[in-house]
Amino acid sequence: MTPSQPRRRADAERNIETILASTQELLSHGTLPSMSEVATASGIGRVTLYAHFASREVLLEEVLRRAIIHTDQTLSSLALDDDPPEDALARLVRESWPILDQHRKIRTVALAEIGPHALREHHDAVFRHVERLIARGQQAGVFRTDQPLEWLVATFYAVLHAAADEADAGRLKSEAAPNLLIATLLSAISPTGS
Repeated sequence: MTPSQPRRRADAERNIETILASTQELLSHGTLPSMSEVATASGIGRVTLYAHFASREVLLEEVLRRAIIHTDQTLSSLALDDDPPEDALARLVRESWPILDQHRKIRTVALAEIGPHALREHHDAVFRHVERLIARGQQAGVFRTDQPLEWLVATFYAVLHAAADEADAGRLKSEAAPNLLIATLLSAISPTGS
């Protein structure tokens, strides 16, 4: 390896990070930017941009992938198994809502560009935390067992994203969402009459 190779690799990594940061900022406006817009915003030439990312769809996929990795790492660090299931669920919502809130517009673009099914598949890594937590609550008898685990996880996903849609539309204040989500989710997944 020549001395110039590590420098070129470092330059390439910096370019990639700059491109992704610029793309994420542009996505926060609620539309998928053109490659020209990304090149201008990042200050990187189109040839260099296309050398790293073949299309704006590839850029969107990478921004989503990184957001999911960040979310998964955040949720993994919570040690949710240390709390009773109800408390763990509340903590999970309080920690995950700000991440979703920050990426609301990216989610809107992703829904339009790749569709709800593909977007849900992107979330599989994150929702394993929800699945494990709800399963633990079912085993402890504090979450309902009259409905399948998969349905309760889907309900969690749907309610969380409904809150994001409401916040996006201006009908829900972001700071009010965690308490509303916790109350709604606990009432939906707690045994009837509890």
